[in-house]
Amino acid sequence: MLTTKTSSRIKVYYELTKPKIWYLLVFTAFGAAVTASNIYHIEISLATWSLILGGVAAGSAAANTLTNYHDRDIDAIMERTKNRPIPSRRIFPAEKARNFGLILVAISLVCSFSISFTTSFWNGIWAGVFMAFGLADNILVYSHLLKRKSRANIVLGGFSGGAPAMIGYVAVTTHGLWDLGLVMAGLVFVWIPMHIWALTLHFKEDYNKVNVPMLTAVQSEKTSVRVIAGTTLMMVLFSIIPFFITNNGERIVNDVYLYTAIVSGAIMLILSIWVLTKPYEKASWTLFKFSSPYLAILFIALMIGSVH
Repeated sequence: MLTTKTSSRIKVYYELTKPKIWYLLVFTAFGAAVTASNIYHIEISLATWSLILGGVAAGSAAANTLTNYHDRDIDAIMERTKNRPIPSRRIFPAEKARNFGLILVAISLVCSFSISFTTSFWNGIWAGVFMAFGLADNILVYSHLLKRKSRANIVLGGFSGGAPAMIGYVAVTTHGLWDLGLVMAGLVFVWIPMHIWALTLHFKEDYNKVNVPMLTAVQSEKTSVRVIAGTTLMMVLFSIIPFFITNNGERIVNDVYLYTAIVSGAIMLILSIWVLTKPYEKASWTLFKFSSPYLAILFIALMIGSVH
């Protein structure tokens, strides 16, 4: 049995990985794999499932861990983040967190490329490429190059958010990769700015305190809420696209997906209008809290709607 000290240490490292974030990303990989399996009638083996889910979980956790390590100086200043494991010195020295993150990187890449042994060579190669791309975009492009320098940080750094869906898709098939696969990844990509900007608007002063130029922190409140409303509208319109993709002349998803996308999208638009007309902290926080379930609902609808 684990000792109390060991159990406590595991919990701290688990917290370091930001599980609420990687849970959702793993779910998008799961949803993309199930959708591809339903459309092309390809059975997914237990070994492949283990590599998909384990790889994406490790990769997402690695990215969160290494960005936490890089941001440890500003995290110690911001009210929202000062109690995270590194700034609170529950993990000390900080290099322990870095080493843990690098181990997770290695695990994620091994899992992804190993899909070649459970499906086909190119499935694993593509999965590994998308994993490497996602890690590089999140850790290097977003965290190291852009986060503290550009208000476009979350846009260019948001490509990594679509990587798990691409990994889940290519682990099953590479057919339709550049239409259906890309669109499912795109659902995550267009969701990220609205999700993050709603959060940063709520914690605007925190970001200004550490001179991190998140768009909604450096722009006026009026401009910020317009940007949030505009990106929400773009996201909702984009969410309809999967309904119009066909395979051998037949729609890949049925009306269940369309109606779900319309209804859930309408709710998101109402919330964004609330933020636009009454830009209070409560409104932006509510939009932020509803955004994660919204993305999960879209992927559930893709799985259900792709059953023929």
